Amino acid sequence: MAKIVILGAGIAGHTAASHLRRKLSKEHEVLVVSPNSNYQWVPSNIWVGTGRMKAESIYFPLIPLYKKKGIGFKQAKVVSFHPEGDDTQASPYVLVEYTTGDKKQEQVAYDYLINATGPKLAFELTEGLLPGTNKAFSVCTYDHAQHAWQGLSNLIESLKTTVKSAKIIIGTGHPKATCQGAAFEYILNVESELVRHGVRDKVELTWITNENELGDFGMDGMLLTYGKQTIKSSALVELIYADRGIKFILGAGVFKVEEGKVHYENLEGEFHTEDFDFAMLIPAFSGHGFKAYGKSKEDITEKLFKGFMLVDANYNPKAYEDWSVQDWPETYQNPSYLNVFAPGIAFAPPHSISKPRTSKNGTAIFPSPPRTGMPSGITAKIVADNIIDSIENGKESQEHKGSMGNMGAACIASAGFGMLRGSGISITTFPIVPDYIKYPTTGGRVLSKTFGDIGLAGHWLKLTLHYAFIYKAKMKPFWWLIPE
Repeated sequence: MAKIVILGAGIAGHTAASHLRRKLSKEHEVLVVSPNSNYQWVPSNIWVGTGRMKAESIYFPLIPLYKKKGIGFKQAKVVSFHPEGDDTQASPYVLVEYTTGDKKQEQVAYDYLINATGPKLAFELTEGLLPGTNKAFSVCTYDHAQHAWQGLSNLIESLKTTVKSAKIIIGTGHPKATCQGAAFEYILNVESELVRHGVRDKVELTWITNENELGDFGMDGMLLTYGKQTIKSSALVELIYADRGIKFILGAGVFKVEEGKVHYENLEGEFHTEDFDFAMLIPAFSGHGFKAYGKSKEDITEKLFKGFMLVDANYNPKAYEDWSVQDWPETYQNPSYLNVFAPGIAFAPPHSISKPRTSKNGTAIFPSPPRTGMPSGITAKIVADNIIDSIENGKESQEHKGSMGNMGAACIASAGFGMLRGSGISITTFPIVPDYIKYPTTGGRVLSKTFGDIGLAGHWLKLTLHYAFIYKAKMKPFWWLIPE
């Protein structure tokens, strides 16, 4: 009998657990450890943050589902990793601490470990960015999104009853923040809500970002087909912002937020301040600071972590111009401990995808690589399938592979809600990490698979995916037929 322990119940962790339980016989144990007992469909936080969905529409409790499906669950957080065991436990284990009750600690042994803990939302890396303070909010969780809607709703209601104007700033809240796509979607939905409530003419709406160009999204931008044209993603986003009257500030490294004020440094090394009445700023994502210990309790953290978890990537230092898609991982397996994996956001990227840039003061201001959404689900399934093969064949399997250098992704950003009045920006890219050697004349990507579109159909698709992926996450009949 094998025991597979999965740390985290987000998109990557829950996907891995679902596939493992469906394909493995009941003699094998699948156990999920997560500090949160709810599953949330993160992409729909945007609609919670604009009051178009209730938080209850995007999450559900995991314990009843896991009990029904035969998946174990512990509501706990990881304290430390012990991949060699020690004198108290022969098997490899993780030390966890329960987040309910008396907060007791427990050693959880495993044969295979999937680290799907995702990122730490490192608000503390930007002074004053704690969500819900200083008129600044977040949409990274459904709780954050609820608070953001409260703040935005209060501002909208005050604008309805006064003649005053307001300033809203949305974007990235750290010089190396990622997840620009979520902020991009949020600013479009906020703009739509301002129009719907009749107060758009009273609001100056500004996008602030660490991107050097619009539409970078941490992927170095893209050349894409749009209708019968071939354009850069920067041109598409600029067109969208011009149509909606959204201003933008590029190359901005936000380092401090005060009550109604955001302070940032630009690539010229200049320091500026913008006032606001409401802001939503994406924080930096970081590793959780986990420690790892060997059999004699010596510190072996460097074997497992470089901020995020080390996997089968090429981490040798090299100039940005010298990296290639071959540097990116394919099996998400730790090279020192082959029974340990890290899909989704939990793995350490080998290098930046967007070109690294520093200000004249030496401050790094550019997006970190995104690994959210589709890549999280796809990489989790790859890991699950290799573990299943290893168990069933009695020997290590690496048959299932998938690099972000040969993996595509589709991003559908809603730009307003409603079956007849909604809109969506659809952008599909292949591959996620550009291959400048294979596709040198098209920005490292395949044009026939990298395209954009704007319209009501995008909103319908986004809404359809919301219901489809919650259906899939609830493991309802034939859920596995819905692709990652």
